[in-house]
Amino acid sequence: MTNKPKAIFNWSGGKDSSLALYKVLQARESEVICLLTSVNEQYQRISMHGVRVELLEQQAENIGLPLVKMLIPEMPTMQAYENVMVDALNGLKEQGAEVSIFGDIFLEDLRTYRETKLAEIGLKGVFPLWKIPTDMLIREFISLGFKTIITCVNEKYMDKSFAGRVIDEEFLNDLPENVDPCGENGEFHTFVFDGPLFKSTVKFTKGEVVYRTYASPKDENDISSNCNGDEKTTKAPAEYGFWYCDLIPEG
Repeated sequence: MTNKPKAIFNWSGGKDSSLALYKVLQARESEVICLLTSVNEQYQRISMHGVRVELLEQQAENIGLPLVKMLIPEMPTMQAYENVMVDALNGLKEQGAEVSIFGDIFLEDLRTYRETKLAEIGLKGVFPLWKIPTDMLIREFISLGFKTIITCVNEKYMDKSFAGRVIDEEFLNDLPENVDPCGENGEFHTFVFDGPLFKSTVKFTKGEVVYRTYASPKDENDISSNCNGDEKTTKAPAEYGFWYCDLIPEG
């Protein structure tokens, strides 16, 4: 038996959630009972990150934690998203969950949104990376031996050439000046395939890089993000597009 609070870890498959989970497991102040990830129901890919569910499942297996998938419709309204989230969180609360952990770094409005919604359910939000400078976080991530690849870039900030690149010092040196090194403003999304959390490397081959555009939301309550560990905003721009690098599972 343990007196540690049981925790839900909001997992996007990306670098921020990986580093946050690493810190949580190292601190041993809570018992993580599952990884909670929103998945595009139509395409069976991690919301916004565009990563196939097969690779998400391999991540969870290599980390050694149960995976809970929330199936989200394509371009859901905020209400539709919240309905799925509330159902999932209530189910996990029945299993003893007391806290919900996120990899957010500095977006105040997003943290406030999360904490407000969690309080309605009776859960507490925990933010292990909060207010740590992002240039320090990304270098800590690299120095720990994590390996991550860019799966999605926002055309507003970055061009096609960044899709499919591994984050290393060269990548950081090539970033435009207006891009946060952790992509905290939604500039890019990632998939972590190796590092101290993993029993073995998640193997894949890079597929094609494709461009996707999204229609402007029907109303201000539409949501374009996955509301997991790495998403950056609950408000979509009027018009936007992304470059996605497909990752194809091996074996």
